Amino acid sequence: MQNDSPENGVRAIWLNQPTEKPTMISKLIEQRSRLLRAKTRRKLIGTVACPLVAGIFYAYCMKQFPALRQVLQPPFAFALAWSLVGLYFLNRGMWSAVIPGDVGLNTGLEVCRLEIKRQRDHVRRFLLWSFGPVMLAIATFVLALAMVSTREQGILPNGLPFLILMVVWIVSWFLIRLREQSELQREIDELKDIEMENRN
Repeated sequence: MQNDSPENGVRAIWLNQPTEKPTMISKLIEQRSRLLRAKTRRKLIGTVACPLVAGIFYAYCMKQFPALRQVLQPPFAFALAWSLVGLYFLNRGMWSAVIPGDVGLNTGLEVCRLEIKRQRDHVRRFLLWSFGPVMLAIATFVLALAMVSTREQGILPNGLPFLILMVVWIVSWFLIRLREQSELQREIDELKDIEMENRN
């Protein structure tokens, strides 16, 4: 009775298929490459947030601490310029062309591997060109808070929640980036394995 079950019929059909490479794998690889390309573009669009954050801290401090403008303006201006230059370096060579709809398996694997490498390179460059300027802007803001505090009322303990929040954000950012790097490397290794199986 178990041999007549629908599951065994589907299994028999699956096992009796021709041994040639199915086009379904190519379609899945093509879909995966399109998803990877969309993810890369989302990351690149998200890099615009870093100059905005640096600019917001800059504008806020210039408005709230007019007596400290001469001290605060150079590091804020440098952080803003650094983040704007970073937009160029983060986006350079990262926008990939749209691939045709009917690519072969090898071409699809190559496109996937290139997209993953683009994402890995973006994660590596993000530290220097986006995270660095934002950290400089935040450090300058903390410096401004420390400079305006009086002897009776220092930056601590009132500023302690902000400082704790910054430390938690920095640590979590690094943990997320490390995990993302390992996931991207794992995907590259999986694609290499699929390509080796395809060649065999």
